[in-house]
Amino acid sequence: MAQQFDIAIIGAGPGGYATALRAAQLGKSVVMVERDATLGGTCLNRGCIPSKALITATRTLDTMRHGRQMGIVASLDEIDFGQLRDYREHTVATMTQGLRGLVAFRKITVYQGEASLDADRTVHVDPSDGNTHVRRYAEDGGFEDVDEHLEIQATDVVVATGSSPRPLPGTPFSAAVIDSTHALELNTFPHSAAIIGSGAVALEFASMWRSAGCDITLFIRHGNVLSHSDRRAALALNRELKRLGITIVTNAQVTHVDTGENLGAVVHYTTDDGGEQTFASELALVAIGRTPNTQAPWFASSGLQVDDDGMIPTDAYGRTNLDHVWAVGDVTRGQLLAHRAFAQGLVIAESIGGLDPQPVDAHTVPSVIFSTPEFATVGLTLREAQADERYADVHETIFPVMANARMVMSGMGGSFSIVTGALRDGDGTQTVLGVHVVAPDASDLIAEAQQIVANHIPLHEAANAIHPHPTFSEMIGETLLKADGRPLHTR
Repeated sequence: MAQQFDIAIIGAGPGGYATALRAAQLGKSVVMVERDATLGGTCLNRGCIPSKALITATRTLDTMRHGRQMGIVASLDEIDFGQLRDYREHTVATMTQGLRGLVAFRKITVYQGEASLDADRTVHVDPSDGNTHVRRYAEDGGFEDVDEHLEIQATDVVVATGSSPRPLPGTPFSAAVIDSTHALELNTFPHSAAIIGSGAVALEFASMWRSAGCDITLFIRHGNVLSHSDRRAALALNRELKRLGITIVTNAQVTHVDTGENLGAVVHYTTDDGGEQTFASELALVAIGRTPNTQAPWFASSGLQVDDDGMIPTDAYGRTNLDHVWAVGDVTRGQLLAHRAFAQGLVIAESIGGLDPQPVDAHTVPSVIFSTPEFATVGLTLREAQADERYADVHETIFPVMANARMVMSGMGGSFSIVTGALRDGDGTQTVLGVHVVAPDASDLIAEAQQIVANHIPLHEAANAIHPHPTFSEMIGETLLKADGRPLHTR
C-alpha cells in the first residue's frame, strides 16, 4: 500500500530541502526522496561548500604573499594535501549532518532511492545504485532498509532533481578532461591546467589553483570574462585575474581536447586570428555550464512538460503544466544558484500552504563569484536599465575604489558602481536599480545592496545609511551619496 503524504519532494538539494523545511513549519507532512546518502545536493556535497572550503584555504597563500609588501615575511613549507582533504571533507560533513539534524527535527521523512513520477502523482522509489533496498534515514544518523520498491502518494509533488556539469561537445569527461565534481576530488592541485569557460566555476578554480601556484590558462569565448554582466566590473575582474598571473585566451572557440596515456590534455582551439592552435597542460577543466537532470524516462511518461533545453517551464510560483506538480531550482529557467532555489522553495511551500507569497524576482537575486578578488552583482546593468522601457533618467555612478582605505590595504584593485533610475510613469523618485562590485569582500557587500534594490528604497533615503569606518562597506555609502549629488570622500 502506498504511503500518504501532503507533499513529496524528489531531490534534497537547496530547492528541495528549503521547500521541505518551510512546508513542515506550515504543518504539512513531507517526504523527500534523495538518491545520495547525504542531503544537500550539489551545493553542499560537490559545489558551493567544498569549493569555498578550498578557496578559503588557498587564500591563506595570497595573504602570505601580500604580507611581504607590509613587512611580514613568511615562507611556505608545504601543502599537506591529506590535511587539506580532511578540512574540506570535515566542512562538508558538518553542513550535511547539520541539515540532516534540522530535517529530523522538523519530522520530515527521507528515503534514499531513485524516484520516478506517474501521471497520477504516484512517486515510485527504487534502490539507488549500489543498494539492494530503498533506505530510510534513521534517527541515529544511519539508515534503515525499507523495501525493494516503495510507492508514495502525495497531494503535491515537487521536482527538485538539480543539474549536472555539461561536457564539451565531442569530448567526454575522462581522467584528464574533468568537471567541477572531479576537480574537487583531486588529491593534489595540478601543476598546469587549461580551464574552458568564463563563469563562476571557471573563475573560482582559476583563482584557487593559481593561488596555489598552478599555471592557469583560461579559454573564453568573448573578449573578456563575464561578457553578459556589468561591463565595468567584468573588465576590472579581467584585469585583476591577469595581475594574479592567469593567462586569458580571448575569443577562443575550443573544438576538442585530446587525451591519452601520459599525454595530459591538449586543447584544440581557434581564435579570430584564424587557424587551429593547440595548448598542452596536465589537465583540462570544462566549466561551460550545467545541464538540468530531466533526462530520465519518467519526465516524458508522466506528461511533465520539458522544453528543448531540458528545463521545466513553470509559472512565477513554481507550478508546472501538471496539476499539483511543482518544480524548483536548477530544473527551472534562470540563474543556477542555491540561494535562488532557497527562495523558490519558500514560495512553493507557502503557495501549497495557502499563503500568498511574493514570487521570486529574478532581478533581485544576487550573483557572486568567489574569485580573487570577488565579483558580486544584483539588479540591472546600465545596458539593461537603459533598454528597459519602465525606467527613465537612468544613470551609472562609479566609485574610485582606491579611495577606500580597506581596498588600499588589501593590495587589490576592483570596481564599484551603481545604476539608478526613476519609473517612467512615477513621480521622478530615483531608486537603485543595480549594484556591481569587484572587491575582496564583494560576497558580503552585495547583501546590503540586494535589500536596497529589492525593496525599491529611494536613493536619497538609502544614501543616509551610516556605514562603519574603515570598512569595505563604506563604498556602498559613498557611491550612494555621490549618486544623490552629495559626495563626501570623492569628487
